[in-house]
Amino acid sequence: MKTLDEEKLFAARLYAVRCRPYLATALFALKVVESPRVPTMAVDRHWRCYVSPAFVDARPVEDLAGIWVHEVAHLVRDHHGRGDRYAARHELSGPGERLRMNIAADCEINDDVFGDGLRRPDDAVHPELLRLSPGELMEDYLHQFRLGPHTDAFAWLDCGSGADGLDRPWDLGADGAHGLTALEQDAVRFRVARGITASPGTVPQGWRRWAERVFHPPQPWRDLLGAAVRSAVSGPGVGEDYTYGRPSRRSAGVPKVVLPSLRRRPPRVVVVVDTSASVSDAELGSAIVETAAIVRAVGGRRDLVSVLSCDSAAHVTNPLCHAEGIPLVGGGGTDLREGFARALRFRPDVVVALTDGQTPWPSAPPPCRTVVGLFARPHRYDEDDPDYVPDEPPSWARVVTIG
Repeated sequence: MKTLDEEKLFAARLYAVRCRPYLATALFALKVVESPRVPTMAVDRHWRCYVSPAFVDARPVEDLAGIWVHEVAHLVRDHHGRGDRYAARHELSGPGERLRMNIAADCEINDDVFGDGLRRPDDAVHPELLRLSPGELMEDYLHQFRLGPHTDAFAWLDCGSGADGLDRPWDLGADGAHGLTALEQDAVRFRVARGITASPGTVPQGWRRWAERVFHPPQPWRDLLGAAVRSAVSGPGVGEDYTYGRPSRRSAGVPKVVLPSLRRRPPRVVVVVDTSASVSDAELGSAIVETAAIVRAVGGRRDLVSVLSCDSAAHVTNPLCHAEGIPLVGGGGTDLREGFARALRFRPDVVVALTDGQTPWPSAPPPCRTVVGLFARPHRYDEDDPDYVPDEPPSWARVVTIG
């Protein structure tokens, strides 16, 4: 039986640290466990790295350095925890679904793990192999592909329970030696995030986005807003229309008459963003983040989401490609009635208004579901009218306080 070449393995880790210094804390926090049962290298949720001696012998140091970074990225980005939450939310179980999570997690990290000194191995999984766009999250990719003939080449993939949350036979478990506690894991992630924010110009965009989310974790209202949008787009009547493309089965009972059938189409969402002078830059940034979350709430279909910016007039933005690139124009007074009127031209199933609430509202409910994301205000006032109290959002809208 081969013994592990620790000198070669640790030389590869030093090489990885030179290429990715902001990951040094995480790389040195990994505890190496020799295991011939592991096909390649794999991590568990307790920050142990299981290594096959034969695999280390077969790979050059440069490849092993990239694999070090790849494996630690699964843990830093909490793919095991996210995999558990995704599985519970979508009622998924079994090794097949966990393999799909492993593939999606690899797609998330492999588009920016390699390069700049780290060579990408020929068998590395990346989004282009599945005809997917780079720069997205594991959860986004999970909506976009299923296991099939096009994924057969990845059946060997096994990055361990640290990548998908499913325990492996070789795992030492929570009570095994050399594992990190949850507090220690969070401390490592925090130090990595601090290193990234200290020199963001040298770090790939995916890591910068992750570090920002670590410092500003999602708040409960984001879950509420996402749930409100999902509830609105999946409610009865949403996305339903009659069509003669497939006649109704009831036509058989009415000779010589063709009756239409009720078919469901993908729901369309229009987001109206309040860009008046009373909305701060931070709140506009939050609106962009929420727009990205709304896209995920409708299954990642950017073509189903339109964005309007509105002060005293409504402005149509460019087609939605990436949420980070949405141009928001405005800066004057506020009249969301203009925004709602413009939004209804798109014939939406749901209108989402992101606003500070200092606006007149439509006098009648629109012919679609409405969700209002209300930026929190500690005290609302008008300098010219101390007794001014803005109108509350109408009762026909689902209101979620943001912030």
